[in-house]
Amino acid sequence: MTVSGEEVSKDERRRPARRAVVTAVGAAGLAVALAACGSDDDKGSSEPAGDASGKEKDGGGAGGAVLAKTADIPVGGGKVFKDEGVVVTQPTKGTFKAFSNRCTHKQCPVASVEGGTINCPCHGSKFDINDGSVKQDPAPKPLPTAEITVEGDSIKLA
Repeated sequence: MTVSGEEVSKDERRRPARRAVVTAVGAAGLAVALAACGSDDDKGSSEPAGDASGKEKDGGGAGGAVLAKTADIPVGGGKVFKDEGVVVTQPTKGTFKAFSNRCTHKQCPVASVEGGTINCPCHGSKFDINDGSVKQDPAPKPLPTAEITVEGDSIKLA
C-alpha cells in the first residue's frame, strides 16, 4: 500500500500513529497531575471552631494526649504543634480554640501565631485566631477545626 507517495506495510497501518501515542500519554499525565492537585479538605470548613472554653466536654475525662498547659498558650495568640498537626489559640482569656496546622491553599504547615492571626510562610496566607477564617489570601477557605478539651490546666486532643 502507498500513502503520500511512501510504501506502508500492513504492520505499520495497525500501529497507532506517533502523534496519537504522544497525545494519549500527555493527556494521562495531565489527568494525574490535576488529581494530585485536588484536595478533599471540605470537611469541617463550615463547622464552628473547635472550642474548649475551660469546660470539660460531655462525658469529661478521657481525652487524648496532653498538648500543653493552659499557661503555655498566650492570650491573643497561640502555639503550633507540628507533630500533632494542630494549632491551639487563646483568643480571649480562658477560651481555647484548635485548628488544623495545614494551610488550605497548598497544604503547607502554618508556622506561627502573631498579631491575632495564624500565619502560613509558604504564600502569606493568614487565618483569624478566633474562628480560623481567612484574613489574607491566597487561602481559599478557613482552617478546619480540631477538637480539644481543657481539663484543669491541661489542654488535650479530644
